[in-house]
Amino acid sequence: MTEPTTQIPNLYALLIGIDYYLPGQLPDGSSYASLGGCVRDVNRVEDYLKKTQKPKQIFKLTSSNTGATEPQDQLPTYENIVAKFHSITEIAQKDDQVYIHYSGHGGRAKTIYPELKGIGQPDEALVPMDIVKTNERYLRDVEIATLLKKMVNKGLVVTVVFDSCHSGGTTRGDTAIRGLEGESDTTSRPTDSLVASREELIENWLEITGGTARKANAGDWLPESRDYVLLAACRPSEYAYESVFNGRESNGALTYWMLDTLNNPSPDLTYKSLYDRIYAKVQSQFQTQTPMLFGEAERQVFGRSYANVHYTVNVLKVDNARNRVQLDAGTAQGLGEGAKFAIYAPGTTDFSEKNKPLAIAQITADITPADAWAVIDPDSLRGDIEQGSPAIMLSAAIALVRRVRLFENTNQAELLKIQTDALAAVKTAIKRSGKGWIELASEGEHYQVAINTSGEYEICDRNGTPFPNLRPPLLVSDSDAAENVVKRLVHLTKYQAAQELDNLSVLTNKLVVQLTDRDKKPLADSTKQTLQSGENTFLYIKNESDKELNVVVMDLQSDWAISQLDILEDGASFAPFAPGQEELIPLKFKLPEGYQEGKDILKVFATVKPAKFRWLELPSLDKPIQARKQSFDEYDENTPRSGGDPLDKLLEAISADPDEVPPTREAQVVSSNRGWTTKTVTITLKAN
Repeated sequence: MTEPTTQIPNLYALLIGIDYYLPGQLPDGSSYASLGGCVRDVNRVEDYLKKTQKPKQIFKLTSSNTGATEPQDQLPTYENIVAKFHSITEIAQKDDQVYIHYSGHGGRAKTIYPELKGIGQPDEALVPMDIVKTNERYLRDVEIATLLKKMVNKGLVVTVVFDSCHSGGTTRGDTAIRGLEGESDTTSRPTDSLVASREELIENWLEITGGTARKANAGDWLPESRDYVLLAACRPSEYAYESVFNGRESNGALTYWMLDTLNNPSPDLTYKSLYDRIYAKVQSQFQTQTPMLFGEAERQVFGRSYANVHYTVNVLKVDNARNRVQLDAGTAQGLGEGAKFAIYAPGTTDFSEKNKPLAIAQITADITPADAWAVIDPDSLRGDIEQGSPAIMLSAAIALVRRVRLFENTNQAELLKIQTDALAAVKTAIKRSGKGWIELASEGEHYQVAINTSGEYEICDRNGTPFPNLRPPLLVSDSDAAENVVKRLVHLTKYQAAQELDNLSVLTNKLVVQLTDRDKKPLADSTKQTLQSGENTFLYIKNESDKELNVVVMDLQSDWAISQLDILEDGASFAPFAPGQEELIPLKFKLPEGYQEGKDILKVFATVKPAKFRWLELPSLDKPIQARKQSFDEYDENTPRSGGDPLDKLLEAISADPDEVPPTREAQVVSSNRGWTTKTVTITLKAN
């Protein structure tokens, strides 16, 4: 009997680059101009794969800008592209890796699947090099979905990169846009497919989308799936650019910065970390191109392992002359002047004590809804900071500081001795661990800390009412109880700071948020509802503005956790809502075990510029408290108490003492606050 052997998974790649498109106009007058960097994209990807990944086989289809001089069977026609997909699926074995890279035009064409999309709606598509011929076919989204599904069903580990767009575009100087010049192609084209039968294509699409085309929103390319990684160059309404980056040759922006990152590797690089750096690099040069990541963001690049993704703020720009960096978070995420961040090397996934930051930076007054400038502490600088470097928040400015009163109950004689020592321990712990978030106060407090008759610490509001659902109980007799009290106070500070985020702007009345029934009929009270645990409801969101809005829904949960809801089930950092777009999102909330009542607060944020909110996420307090991985107390001293930012002023005004002068609003507030708004829905849950 032979011993079983462990086979190392192989890597197969399909690389498609189209510079040369057959010249001419489509019958409606639109056209696909030839490009200049697509073949170079895939050649560079091929070089990288051969150098670092040792692929088992690479299939390559290219159309060079010299006039497509490649052999006929190597040209990126519809027939050849589909054939190569089938070949990889046939020869690759379970657990093998498949990498697919397309650089060329993306397009929109009148759907040939009206039963799925609706009459007059478009299909998203990859554009073969000979599409000007009216008897040729696009490779449509419905077909691509089935091609990928066949790979996934076979157990292949699939990564897809589309460096293309499907918005209108043209060539401008040394920059080209990889999309159709004109409106969607309305040319009548063949409806048969070489991918599968029409019945199979429709069946697969409905299966993937759950019976509807609504979920086909992975950049509007494909139905979302956690079974593969999709990295797309831009959002549906945006352009995918190619330009000269190294002073000599043009490349697609997505491909160039992807390879630049991969050629400067870091240990355990995940697709999330790869995306973060690409996003920062692309956004710093092309404001209207927002790369998108869908699927298994936690998967390691060209691997099968997964890492815990630590959601971070990222460095967009580095201004060495002024010793500062620009971060991709701003007032819409609650940042204010004085907040501090630890900045790490690109690709960092381990933020533990052993992995020191490159620098500490502090937010200045130069803040917008989506980004902010932070000045680097020169004494903390340990290395060069790059675009895409991740940053985690260390401490907040005055707007996030909460005052804590240690309350002694003089009516309980038996508690006098125990509470004196116990509260003194909390006082020491606040000075040691609460810097930048909480401070001691004798009056005007936000929180009170007291000892109850059971010998437990209680955290109460300013009226002395204990906060519900703070578990497990913290016994005074436990050696680490005082430290855990401080951790809970900091947790509550962050939770309530997120809860209080608000902004009245020109967008406020343009964002419609309601609880409705399945037919979109608003409930009696559309912003507050009492539900039984496990009961269904629906959240209706509509963008009534004339701008595309990026929508995020944060769930502030009854167990003091904060999480971002995946409202379109695509795993994206935000959901782009086109003008007039509406979505009906099914919701079901369930109380944690042992809870009799709780409250979930849905904060719906809408921003004009892309913004990320996952760094606001918090774990549940209904679990044993884990020790902090690191502390940067040495950088938290002398935090300025300033409220120059409009959102800082709002938070400070809400919590100011009567004797204090609340911050005033300045002329700049109107312009800086126009870019975001938020709506709140509160749901009270009761046990069955």
